[in-house]
Amino acid sequence: MRATILACFAAAFLPSVACQSAYYGTMEKLGIHKRDILVDRVEEARDAQQAAKETFASALVEFQTVVKVDGGELEATYSRLQKELDRSESRAEAVSERIHSVERVSEALFDEWENELDDYSSAELRRASEQQLETTRGNYDQLMVVMKRAEGKMEPVLAAFRDQVLFLKHNLNARAIASLKGELGALEDGIGVLIRDMETSIAEADAFISSMQSSS
Repeated sequence: MRATILACFAAAFLPSVACQSAYYGTMEKLGIHKRDILVDRVEEARDAQQAAKETFASALVEFQTVVKVDGGELEATYSRLQKELDRSESRAEAVSERIHSVERVSEALFDEWENELDDYSSAELRRASEQQLETTRGNYDQLMVVMKRAEGKMEPVLAAFRDQVLFLKHNLNARAIASLKGELGALEDGIGVLIRDMETSIAEADAFISSMQSSS
């Protein structure tokens, strides 16, 4: 699978333009073009969002159990919540990294595509390619809007989790648990919106991948 080959060329994730150009050149010699890499990276971003969505949902379940435990169980509860927070932060970071990876390869792809329009001797083929470029770029821009919106919802939810875990750490007693009950509704709402946005983003990624594959 292309993803396996892509993993062997970590230089593509470096900020250097020269490194990325060398990477794309090497991949094209292997018969893997920028549009193929873009599809792979959109798939990876989609998978990262799916994993993050599941992790946030799991973290919420753990948080919901906090308000039901006895004082003697608080230490164990805090440990579970801290682990869920760590996992959520890791998943969120992976989502952002994948989205940035998509942006890098898409920029290179669209620049190359636009520059090569002048290489056509046939005006009809040039117009057809230009139209396809505009359609693909429009689909991509829509995908990025949805992905970025979902990405932007992660940090406020993480901030709320951090606050609650820190509060619990410093107040491992029954009174602390009682005070957390008031925060549960807002946290549930925030994660609910985040999960819905991620599901929309995942569906948008699937549609973009399908459009790229059908036009290849």
